[in-house]
Amino acid sequence: MITWLASYPKSGNTWLRALLTSYLYTSDGTFDFKTISKIYQFPSKKFFKNYSKSYLNIPDTAEFWIDAQIKINNDENFRVFKTHNAFLNVNNYNFTNKKNTNGCIYIARDPRNIITSITNHYEMNYEEALEWMINDKGLLFKKEGNQYTDFQFLSSWRNHYKSWVNSKEFPILAIRYEDIESKPISTMRNVINFLIKIGKLDTSFDESKAKKCIENCNFENLKKKEEEEGFKEAPIGQKSGKKIIFFNLGKKNDWKKILPENIKDKMNKIFDKDLKKWGYNTNE
Repeated sequence: MITWLASYPKSGNTWLRALLTSYLYTSDGTFDFKTISKIYQFPSKKFFKNYSKSYLNIPDTAEFWIDAQIKINNDENFRVFKTHNAFLNVNNYNFTNKKNTNGCIYIARDPRNIITSITNHYEMNYEEALEWMINDKGLLFKKEGNQYTDFQFLSSWRNHYKSWVNSKEFPILAIRYEDIESKPISTMRNVINFLIKIGKLDTSFDESKAKKCIENCNFENLKKKEEEEGFKEAPIGQKSGKKIIFFNLGKKNDWKKILPENIKDKMNKIFDKDLKKWGYNTNE
């Protein structure tokens, strides 16, 4: 059965994925970019190669979301998958269901810090990024030749988090990016214990190993590894055509210091209720 690591883009999914692959798939909490691939991304091209259909329209792979998950789950093994997809349907095709999913860890992040990462990652200005974040039809995709691959339906930032955290179909653990940063041990404990419970795993939380994972997966180490080894998931800029740094700012990504005042004011107004719901300060 699949457990999802779900988040809106640039919300810490890759960071938690690094922590979990170090914890779950190594004996000593070490980290490398090869290990991180043990938590696959879904949807992605590899899961739709064997269907006899040409994906000539952006949402065409949605038809096979559930069937692909049935095939993935044929061995009945416990597995964790990363997704940026909202838990919504596209053309009446549901993203997942309780027959294929045993739970979800949802990672939320202050949208005022998400936007600064989006401007770098997707080569947008702040106005473009904000429009994207409030677009109910927001999506991600790649095009190879005339084929649309790796389609993910996001909707808006607000709709995205609500689609997951308000779901009653399966257990949801909602955490914040900021808590991974400020209280990593207790957050890791909550995450691992959640996985143990829903996955019915015969193990218990190993705090010593978790501390090693946290040390090995801190931002500075991840950034250094990307500089020395490269990171294949770092995107190629659609405007520049150049490789974009994935681990870019870390703690320097502080909306209070770098977000333009007009964008800050707009976001505080648009997301006022959402910010309060997640416990983010709206007074600055």
